[in-house]
Amino acid sequence: MTITTKHGKTLKLKDLTLYTVSAILLLDTLAATASAGASSIFWWLLLGLVYFLPFGLISAEMGTTYPEQGGIYAWVRDAYHKRWASRVTWCYWVTNAFWCPAIYILFAGIFSQLFAPDLSLNWQIAIGIALAWLTVLINIVTMNVGKWIPNLGAILKAVIFISIIIGGIFYTLNNGMANPLTLEAMTPTWGNSLQYIPVIIYGMMGFELMSSSSDEIKDPGRDIPKAILYSGLIILAFYTLGTVAILAAIPAHDINLVEGLIDTLNLFFGQSALGRGFVIALGVAALFTFFSNGVTWAMGCNRSLAEASLEGELPRFLGWEHKTHNTPIGASIALGTFSTIALLFYGYIAGTNEDLFWSLFSFAAVIFLLPYIGMLLAFIKMRKIDGSRPRPFKVPGNDFMAIILATTCIIIVIIAIALFLYIPGEGVVWNVLIGTLCTLTFGEILIRSAEIEKHDQAPSEKLKGAIPPSF
Repeated sequence: MTITTKHGKTLKLKDLTLYTVSAILLLDTLAATASAGASSIFWWLLLGLVYFLPFGLISAEMGTTYPEQGGIYAWVRDAYHKRWASRVTWCYWVTNAFWCPAIYILFAGIFSQLFAPDLSLNWQIAIGIALAWLTVLINIVTMNVGKWIPNLGAILKAVIFISIIIGGIFYTLNNGMANPLTLEAMTPTWGNSLQYIPVIIYGMMGFELMSSSSDEIKDPGRDIPKAILYSGLIILAFYTLGTVAILAAIPAHDINLVEGLIDTLNLFFGQSALGRGFVIALGVAALFTFFSNGVTWAMGCNRSLAEASLEGELPRFLGWEHKTHNTPIGASIALGTFSTIALLFYGYIAGTNEDLFWSLFSFAAVIFLLPYIGMLLAFIKMRKIDGSRPRPFKVPGNDFMAIILATTCIIIVIIAIALFLYIPGEGVVWNVLIGTLCTLTFGEILIRSAEIEKHDQAPSEKLKGAIPPSF
C-alpha cells in the first residue's frame, strides 16, 4: 500500500545537513559563550561528549523510528498523550516567538555597528519588528522555496567561522592570546561566569528540528542519521575553534554580547582598507545568518504548532494552513504578533541593545529547554512500550544504556534551566522566572480553550449526524 501525503518530498541529505547546521550553529551566541572565559573550552568538549553526542543519537533514533509530521509534538503525543504534547509544543513554539526578537535585535545592533553608528534603540526595535514579519511571509511559501534560506545561511556561517578561526590563528601568532588557555585557566570555577554555560547547552539543541517536516524528507531512515553525524561534527568543531578565536582577541570581561563578533573581526582584519571591506562583507553575511536562524526555527516550530492545532489540542486559528502550499499561516501570524509584543515590551524596559538581547534570550532559553525534557522522557517510554518496533537507526547498546544516556541528558537540561534562573553569586533572575511562569500559564489557557472549543463542536456534529438527509 502506498501512503500519500499532502507535503512534497523535497528534502535530501544535503538539505538536512545544511538545515541542521543552520539551526544549531549560532553566531549570535558565540560571544556569550566566550564571555565565560577559557573555561568555556572545557565545557564545549565535556558537554560535546556527555550531552551533544547522546542527544544526537537519540534524535536519530526518534526521527527514523517515528518519522511523523510534527516531530517532537508527535513523539510526546504518542508517549504521553495529546495534553502533554500540546504543552511541549507550546513551549517549543513560544520560545521561537521570543528568541526571534533577540536575534533580530542582534541583527539591528550589528547593522548599526557597520553602517549607522548613531542608530537609536527605537529604530533597532523597528528593524527587529520588520524582520519578524518578513519571517512570517517566508514561512507561508512552500518548503521547496523556503529551504534555500537555511541552506545559504549554513554556508555563510561556515565561511564566517572559518574566517574567524583563520584570523584567530594569525592574530595569536603576532600578538599572543588575550586570554591564556592554560590548564588552570580552563578549569571551571563557581561564580557568575557560570551564567553563560547554559548558552553552550542551548547551542547544542536542534537535531530533532528536521523531523518536524518528516513528510518532506525523501528518505528519513537513511538520511536523518547521516545528517546528524555530518552536521554534529561540523557544529562542534566550529563552536570550539570559534570560541578560542574570540578569546584570542578580546579579554573575556570585555566581550560585548551584541558587538563582540564585529569587534573580533575588526581586530583580525580591519587594519587596512581592504581588510575593513572584508569585515563589512562578513558582517553582511552574519546579518543574513541571523535572519536565516529565525526562518529555520520558525519553519519547524510553526509546523509543530499547526499539527497540534489540527488535532484539536490548541485553538483552531493556529492550525490555519495555506490552501495551495499547505504551510502554517495561523502559527506564522501568531509568531509575528508575539515577536512584536516582546520587542516593544522588553525594549521599553531595556537600556541598551545588549540588555535587550540578553533579557529576551535568557527568557526564551528557559522555555526552549523545557520541551527537551519531554522529548527525552518520550524516548525512554517508547523504548519500554514500543521496543519491538523496527528501528532503522538505534542508539548503540541495550535499553539500559539508552535510558542512562537519556537520563544524563535530562539532568544536564535541568541544570541549564536552573543556571538561567539563578546566577551564582547574584541570586534569582526574577524577571526570567516570572516571565516563564506567565508564559506557561498562558499556554494552559490556550489548551483549555481548545478543549472548550472541541466540546462545543461535538454536540452540533452529533446532531448533524442524527438528522436524516432530505430528499
